[in-house]
Amino acid sequence: MFAGLAATLALLAGCNSAPKEGVALSGLKRADFQAELQGKKTDLYMLRNEAGMEVCVTNFGARVVSIMVPDKDGKLVDVCVGQPSIQAYSTIESDFGATIGRYANRIAGGKITLDGTTYQLPQNNFGHCLHGGCTLNPSQFPGFKGEYMGWQYKVMDVEEVTPNSITMTFVSPDGEAGFPGNVKGKVQYTLTPCGKLAMKWTATTDKKTVINVCNHLYFNLNGDYHTPITNHLLTINADNYTPVDETFMTTGEIAPVAGTPMDFTSPKAIGQEINADFVQLKNGKGYDHNWVLNKPCCKGDGKCEKDGGEACCEEGKEKAEGEHCDHHDKGGITLAATLVSPKTGIRMDVFTNEPGIQVYTGNFLDGTVKGKDGKPIERRTAVCLETQKFPDTPNKSDLCGWPDATLAPGQEYESIVVYQFSSEGACCKEGHENCDKEQKDCCEEKK
Repeated sequence: MFAGLAATLALLAGCNSAPKEGVALSGLKRADFQAELQGKKTDLYMLRNEAGMEVCVTNFGARVVSIMVPDKDGKLVDVCVGQPSIQAYSTIESDFGATIGRYANRIAGGKITLDGTTYQLPQNNFGHCLHGGCTLNPSQFPGFKGEYMGWQYKVMDVEEVTPNSITMTFVSPDGEAGFPGNVKGKVQYTLTPCGKLAMKWTATTDKKTVINVCNHLYFNLNGDYHTPITNHLLTINADNYTPVDETFMTTGEIAPVAGTPMDFTSPKAIGQEINADFVQLKNGKGYDHNWVLNKPCCKGDGKCEKDGGEACCEEGKEKAEGEHCDHHDKGGITLAATLVSPKTGIRMDVFTNEPGIQVYTGNFLDGTVKGKDGKPIERRTAVCLETQKFPDTPNKSDLCGWPDATLAPGQEYESIVVYQFSSEGACCKEGHENCDKEQKDCCEEKK
């Protein structure tokens, strides 16, 4: 299905007209995103496809700020929760729709050790480093300074824009937020004719480092961020997850979901068990966990041991020499999750080459941040599905079943996620030859 991903990321141009000059279908205004920050210009870029979808992106943090998708009645609704202007994004700390790096999610104690050298990172979340130490005020952390930390606040350089795609580049210098190595990165977003928002990140380094990148999109498929996402039906292609302690840090265990509220192996409303008397839901204040995606697991000789995605080895057992239970990043793109709103009929399938997916149900949204219509973004009115390496992988990669997050000179990092949007009763219009006919709910064969 995804053999043509390279083509997907350099796809044919789509529709280029706007309802009004400089105004997006979502109502966002280009002028509200034009500013000069960090000595660079920011802007709003509107990507469109022939099916009428629109995705708006700003180069401030490579953020996706709106996604207009047709519902079951053909009405376009915005399924991306975010803010209305560059002024809001650049002055209010948030990760809405942003590219997260250098390391998405948490690193225990804010410390990593590479080749015998220990690096201290910002401890910006319960004593841990979250999302690369993200902050608009680095000086609050001893030993750190600058305008910002975390790629979500970095103004990216726009390399190329087409009617349905954007490519941005950036440099993360050695020592930024304490991470070693000069990292050169590229971000590519493409909107395909059949409703795929494809994202690809690549990076190289001149010194051994760790890297884990994702997009922190907040979704509400109801098309109204004033309504909770607890009605959404979620399916996760994972038989296991990584439990956390009271500080949201992974314990090192890979645990089965069967018989627990963490089981989303079949469609289940997010709100069905979110308040259950279960220690992991108490620790996470709801769902804020990483699921271990079901993928074939191979030994060093390349022969697959399992097809069902069970944990490669017994929990706690260290990898033997030459043994690799984490060949996720060497495989292709597979289904990670499916999210459906019964209200709008909008369905989103998530595909990735990453080994894990973090599901966060907006437990800490408290109305402090205002949305695009100026009204508060309240608790559990958005859900994030972040494809990535496991939290604290740099300190747990010796445990069996855990991936490797290191990047060395001469290697290229690559992370891919594809969000496929569809809706009940909808299929591609006449002439959309690029649709994946084998993808469920995408299109019908031409009569």
